[in-house]
Amino acid sequence: MQTEQTEAQQILKEKERKANYTIMAKKYLIVIILILMIIGLSILNPSFLRFNNILNILTQISIYGILSLGVFIVIVSKGIDLSVGSILAFAGIVAAAVSQTSAAIDQVFPNVGMAPIGITILVALLMGGILGAINGSLIAYFKIPAFIATLGMFTAARGAALMVSGGRPVSNVNPSISFFGSRLFGIIPVPVVIYATVIIIIGIMMKFTSFGKSVYAIGGNIDAAKVSGIKVKRNITIIYMICGVLAGLAAIIHMGRTGGSIQPGAGMGHELTAIAGATIGGTSHSGGVGTVWGAVVGALILGVLVNGFTLLGINAYVQQIVQGVIIVAAVLLDMRKAAD
Repeated sequence: MQTEQTEAQQILKEKERKANYTIMAKKYLIVIILILMIIGLSILNPSFLRFNNILNILTQISIYGILSLGVFIVIVSKGIDLSVGSILAFAGIVAAAVSQTSAAIDQVFPNVGMAPIGITILVALLMGGILGAINGSLIAYFKIPAFIATLGMFTAARGAALMVSGGRPVSNVNPSISFFGSRLFGIIPVPVVIYATVIIIIGIMMKFTSFGKSVYAIGGNIDAAKVSGIKVKRNITIIYMICGVLAGLAAIIHMGRTGGSIQPGAGMGHELTAIAGATIGGTSHSGGVGTVWGAVVGALILGVLVNGFTLLGINAYVQQIVQGVIIVAAVLLDMRKAAD
């Protein structure tokens, strides 16, 4: 009898162990996929793992990685933002225009020259924040669906960028902006440092602050969030405002990497890449589920995929097809998890 009980306990422990392995595998599936991609690409092309190439990947994903973090917060709240690419362009165009010497101002205040770099940065962040807050206000206070509100901003902000710039690139921005595309000590890319800083800030905000917890609560059950005393409308506005500020920050890095210029078409398609990064990273479109590290790994997967395919000489159109398949697969996986 005792032998049978011992065997039963061993079987039970074995089942629990297998269940734990399954849970761990599901939790870290995207990390496993990333590792397998890196191993596979390094075998196919040994130059993939070169130090400079790794830095190039991290630099390339810094812009849409930052955008992905903003979109991640929005999706966790059960929203969507299709306008981050257009906001990037508008914020960058306005900041670049402000940075330039104005002939009219120079006549009144001789030798004023270019606006200080701090003003350029402030304007980009401010423009992004304002447009993001408009998105949030339309959604929270006017009950416009997030898809429609941000789609409208997607078109309006792009049109405003074209209008302000006259459809032409804005160049000759304060030379100091090039710092944001340079390397510290000639080694560490500044965009990567900024991206890492944003990751830490957003990670702390989402895990340890009441605002971060309220974002998950709103996405999980908005009615329950209202009953619990969370100021839902105000928080939704702030959520989209943060997303807009991060788009403004991405515009600064963009100008730094392009040598102090920006086109009204900048950021085209970045909104889809940002959504893809957050989705691949496990952020649920059902709301209330997602992690910062997941959004980061999702962005890394896209960066590794594009870089690896480029090194292998794979057609850019094929790359887009593969990205689309990966996005659909990520959503299907999310739906399966929700069903379970």
